[in-house]
Amino acid sequence: MKKSAFLLISLFAITLFISSCGGGSQPAAEQTTVKATGPYADLPADIQAMMPRGEEIYKTKCTVCHQVTGLGIENVFPPLSKADYLLADKVRAVAQTLNGSKVEMIVNGKKFTTEMTPQVDTKEDAVAVINYVLNNLGNKDGFVTLAEVQGVVIKPRPAQAPAK
Repeated sequence: MKKSAFLLISLFAITLFISSCGGGSQPAAEQTTVKATGPYADLPADIQAMMPRGEEIYKTKCTVCHQVTGLGIENVFPPLSKADYLLADKVRAVAQTLNGSKVEMIVNGKKFTTEMTPQVDTKEDAVAVINYVLNNLGNKDGFVTLAEVQGVVIKPRPAQAPAK
């Protein structure tokens, strides 16, 4: 009898130990998934992950012309905030960020002819900053993926003279 009681108590203790240490898994119905929160919660995780890089690029490269607000400079640099030109072709926006642009642009009914120089060196950075712009500065206009810009060609840039 003592052996049976000892065995029963031992089995109970082992079962309790295993279940309390995470040895068992929760049934599927009880498992919870963590839902993203914040300003980008409705975007895919990979797009959310690039937002800090996009913000950094925007703040260091784009604000000089397009301003912190994204409103641009009247008759000189076009707005990015609620800009019909930007929203009409997100892949074009990535290409212009990578390669610059010398084309005349009509943005929200106004003509802009100022040349834009290339701002970034990689498609990843271009996609990151365009996605940042598409989801900030008064915009909430979706996103562009790396897969969508695979056909964008990065044009060669003239070599800079070495620093003296």
